[in-house]
Amino acid sequence: MFVVAAVLFALAALGGIILAALHLTTKSAPVPLALLHGLLAAAGLVLLIIGVTQMASAGLPGIALVIFIIAALGGFVLFAIHLKTRPLPGA
Repeated sequence: MFVVAAVLFALAALGGIILAALHLTTKSAPVPLALLHGLLAAAGLVLLIIGVTQMASAGLPGIALVIFIIAALGGFVLFAIHLKTRPLPGA
């Protein structure tokens, strides 16, 4: 389960890098890519939550879960800003 979560996070990270590069070059990011990025990250987070809750001792996977939850909150903030049709923060 952790391997699948890691693959999903890696794909989401690749999509995030592409989205960030497009944003920083002032090009419009394609909406399907943004939705796929969020979907992959959310699926990875769900699998990580399931995996950590099934463990007797969370240890490093528990720390990873906290870090990914913080990253997800940042993504939710950016998505909320986008929904309000305000410009996203740039570099």
